[in-house]
Amino acid sequence: MIQKNKFYIDGKWVAPSNLDIIEVKNPSNEEIIFTVGSGTNNDVDKAVFAAKNAFTKFSKTKISERIELLSEIREVYKKRFEDIAQTISLEMGAPIKLARESQTKVGLSHLKTAINTLKNFNFEYVEKNYFIQKIPIGVCGLITPWNWPINQILSKLAFSLAAGCTSILKPSEIAPINAIIIAEILDEVGVPNGVFNLVNGYGYSVGEAFSCHPDIVMMSFTGSIQGGISVAKSSAESVKRVSQELGGKSANIIFDDDLFEKSVTQGVLSCMENSGQSCNAPTRMLIPVNRLEESFDIAKSTANALVVGDPLDEKTDLGPLSNENQFHKVRNLIQSGIKAGAKIITGGLNHPNNLKKGYFIEPTIFSHVTEEMEIFKNEIFGPVLTITHYNDYDHAIEIANNSEYGLAAYVSGQDEKKLFELSKNLNAGQIHINYTSGGTDAPFGGFKKSGNGREKGEWGLNEFLEVKAIIGG
Repeated sequence: MIQKNKFYIDGKWVAPSNLDIIEVKNPSNEEIIFTVGSGTNNDVDKAVFAAKNAFTKFSKTKISERIELLSEIREVYKKRFEDIAQTISLEMGAPIKLARESQTKVGLSHLKTAINTLKNFNFEYVEKNYFIQKIPIGVCGLITPWNWPINQILSKLAFSLAAGCTSILKPSEIAPINAIIIAEILDEVGVPNGVFNLVNGYGYSVGEAFSCHPDIVMMSFTGSIQGGISVAKSSAESVKRVSQELGGKSANIIFDDDLFEKSVTQGVLSCMENSGQSCNAPTRMLIPVNRLEESFDIAKSTANALVVGDPLDEKTDLGPLSNENQFHKVRNLIQSGIKAGAKIITGGLNHPNNLKKGYFIEPTIFSHVTEEMEIFKNEIFGPVLTITHYNDYDHAIEIANNSEYGLAAYVSGQDEKKLFELSKNLNAGQIHINYTSGGTDAPFGGFKKSGNGREKGEWGLNEFLEVKAIIGG
């Protein structure tokens, strides 16, 4: 067991204000592998004080200086690439090839996008008869989840730095070690003291202290609806800006055409990636009624070909769920689907491959899922796909939009013109035609209860800026 109990505050590694620790488990064997400190209001106060002092100078830095800083961070990140990948695989269970090729690699992409965005961004310009100035908003609180930890850290931090803001990060207590590596990278680069600070802890303590702190002027939060509501309520007292990404229940409308088998296959793989622990995963597959039985066979054979096992094995496709609470939640939702009358095509409640230790769930696919079922409505956040039929084009749109979420949606098939027209009728922040990725440039965020902010590219940069209009003169 390795102790990583110190926080990074004002350019130094400092001891927490108390002796409480958080144990970090390896979800593949349930063994404790790390401990981190558990912060308090006092630790948050120190970090905010440092960030507020640093903001005065850092907010005035030149664009060229911030580009150089981000470029240096990116170079040091490359040196720590394998450390980050191994850590993510250990602490949240991502298969090592996914941890390298997606989880860690996306950090480089966010940094590159932030650099390129800065090169082409107008912070000052004339609009009609007034002058627009965009200025850094101030001290920002960043709260990030465990499922794509580096993705969420750098989609926030890279653009906070690009804007000229200072920040305090609270990563998930489930997977906090990758965030410590990020702090080590920024320390090696020589980011000015107080510009970036890291305080580990729980949402109900450190996260709440962020939201309530009068000197934090913006909260950027990714997590559950309940967590987002809590952050918004606590932030209201000081009228903070709150940017939220709160999860999803994304529909995937499959067209009846010659690409049907390919569309269903890719839909299953996209849903199961990262053991289903992606907020934008296409978890609700909508199939034309005349091809329903065919879709079951394709989906089953695709899921059954996936290898579930040790995340550090290069052959593994699916690792465990990231923590015990999520494991029990997913099992309970699978049980609720069975009780509601949905049919299991494959998977279920058994441990896969006789894996008796670890939070492993078999890739599970439900058929005959109706719109009133809990597994249709609620975000499961595990390797679970539901299949529901639709009768015609309008019916597909109606089912897809029947959700309190609106983060992403997918449309799959051969007729791209028809897919594009359908996409314009779907109520979600990103629509993926034939599983095309938006990368780190396209705006990412949701409608409805999926949140109210946007990350990535110029949209992500704007989240950390205030707009000033100078009229006359």
